[in-house]
Amino acid sequence: MTASVRTALSVNLNKVALVRNTRHLGIPSVTRAATLCLQAGAQGITIHPRPDERHIRRHDVFELAELMQAWPQREFNIEGNPFHNLMPLARELKGLGLPLHQLTFVPDSEGQFTSDHGWGFPADAQRLAPVVAEAHALGVRVSLFMDPEPAQMAPARAVGADRVELYTEPYAAAWGGPDATTQLGRYAAAAQAALAVGLGVNAGHDLNRDNLTAFLRAVPGVSEVSIGHALIADALELGYATTVAGYQDCIAQAFGPGAV
Repeated sequence: MTASVRTALSVNLNKVALVRNTRHLGIPSVTRAATLCLQAGAQGITIHPRPDERHIRRHDVFELAELMQAWPQREFNIEGNPFHNLMPLARELKGLGLPLHQLTFVPDSEGQFTSDHGWGFPADAQRLAPVVAEAHALGVRVSLFMDPEPAQMAPARAVGADRVELYTEPYAAAWGGPDATTQLGRYAAAAQAALAVGLGVNAGHDLNRDNLTAFLRAVPGVSEVSIGHALIADALELGYATTVAGYQDCIAQAFGPGAV
């Protein structure tokens, strides 16, 4: 595949916070992890501050936003359910004049183990439209966490979303098996449908160094991948700098020499 713009890598730091929270020593540092990943070339930082603060805590949100002021060309993306704690955090950040580039709305329950499904239309349209509008009023781009269903892309655009984040766990689970090609076809079709109605395309959940390149070669127009669990697991063995470089290499392999 030849493309003029490469996919951006946003590093999800939830698992760094999860390890830190097992003790009261403040290590490993979430802000230090963010700094090292940004220094290594990550284009963004992602967090998902859940209401129970099992990993990212309130103070992390503001400390990371303050850190991102020193990286004006990089993006700060916050994921979460807009009907829980996400929108109050967004209002506070913007009220303080701190960076916040993207809100990724995820339909998780408060105690959910991990994100495992996207929004559905028409069921979620009426309640999503006002919070999408509020995010836009704050000057923030909105991405909706979605299953790879082409018919759902136009309704997502109709509620005002700027992008969709395709939930990639089914692809990751099929990787290396007979169903992988079929799964890639589903994601390619969903991305094409999203692009056709003017949506940007993000992707995330269980992407890793093994399956990322094939995904980006098959799925058109992916603006950003958000990767946390696998990337942080790799960083435990390789370090942040080497790991981020490795993921950037995976992305580069999916694009032609003209990509930037």
